[in-house]
Amino acid sequence: MLAVPIMIQNGITNAVGLVDHVMVGSLTTEAMTAVSIIGQLLFVYTLAIFGGISGPGIYAAQFYGNGNTEGVRAATRMKAFICVLCTVVGILILIFGENFLVGLYLHGESADIDSALTLKYAKSYLHIMVLGLPALAVTQVYSSTLRETGDSIKPMVAGVVSVCTDVILNYMLIYGKFGCPRLEVKGAAVATVIARYVELFVLVVWAHLRVKKHEFLKGLWSTIAIPSGIRGKMIIKGLPIFTNEFLWAAGIAVLTQCYSIRGLEVVAGINISNVICNLLNVVFVALGQSVGILVGQSLGAGEFERAKKESVWLTYFSFVVCLGLTAILVAISGTFPKVYDTTDEVRSLASRFIVVSALFFPVQGVLNTLYFTIRSGGKTLITFVFDSVFSWTVTVPLAVVLCFVTSLPIIVIFFIVQAVDIVKIIIGAMMIKKGIWISNIAKEFE
Repeated sequence: MLAVPIMIQNGITNAVGLVDHVMVGSLTTEAMTAVSIIGQLLFVYTLAIFGGISGPGIYAAQFYGNGNTEGVRAATRMKAFICVLCTVVGILILIFGENFLVGLYLHGESADIDSALTLKYAKSYLHIMVLGLPALAVTQVYSSTLRETGDSIKPMVAGVVSVCTDVILNYMLIYGKFGCPRLEVKGAAVATVIARYVELFVLVVWAHLRVKKHEFLKGLWSTIAIPSGIRGKMIIKGLPIFTNEFLWAAGIAVLTQCYSIRGLEVVAGINISNVICNLLNVVFVALGQSVGILVGQSLGAGEFERAKKESVWLTYFSFVVCLGLTAILVAISGTFPKVYDTTDEVRSLASRFIVVSALFFPVQGVLNTLYFTIRSGGKTLITFVFDSVFSWTVTVPLAVVLCFVTSLPIIVIFFIVQAVDIVKIIIGAMMIKKGIWISNIAKEFE
């Protein structure tokens, strides 16, 4: 009930993102490049929002399990404060630093791409896109708290309505269909911004119409005050998660850079593999988020034994589901790369990358459930060490040595780097068994 709607929403969002790029890519290479660059910059903002609200989100889930409605309200207000701060700072950085930020991606000369035109497209796209950031922020405040209080249906429906609106308006405004002006890159931005506000409207109005079901919405904005004690604790719990998101993204970038020294064919193969793997990894990501919510609610209710059993059974459940995903990926590993107009070598590499990634899907599924289980007890510093510190002290150095020092085939290197995560499973399982993650942080504020 929790995970499937999150899977549907995230899956459709990922798929529509590909459709958007195809539409803009049909215009010019400069237009597609500009949209991709701004997308990278806005992804950093999205990570900041996600990391920022995760700390209060831990408290919201436990407060809900504890029956502390006022605590849920305080956590929601804290999320709003963080989102406002991130949005204001983000817009200022994007607007005043646009030339520098976009310029970071426009180094070098190319006979096929006009850098000046790309910069022009990027700036025009950005100036419109920032108008949608407030809607994105408020939507995240509501959707995250609704999920933490057991309702993932409303965020899913609002998300589906949003992406449908985005696709239709993209077609109308990019190409000038059905009497609309042909706005091209600007049209893509306008469509996305409108879709953001449609999602916000559907979600907020629907939620407040069901205020009897969602009691935390009663008097939610009658005050913006947050008790000082809980405010400080939320910030302390949230900072490690906030930092973890950035370090995680940086770690992925470094790993990709390491693989890239083995040739452009390797980069192309990994990109093709990532397209299909990212469409399916929404399953174990959603399962992990759901585990964190369910276990967090049990911890908040003081039902520690139930939380232990849930963590174990849900971990097994995630493992079994990911075995199914492995079978699907292996089955299509030979046919999916043929969709691309590329060389046989790239297709062969992509197929093997997909198989290796598929084999470790169960590992990633278990890791996600372990991560969110530990985090549900408010042990964010432990999860920071478990995730980012491990990556930067073990995974990244290993990849650097294997890629730069050894002559091992890239597929073997890719396999070894993926296999290192098994060590994380062992460490995480030991922490779960010892119960160091079990904590009722909501009880402090009864």
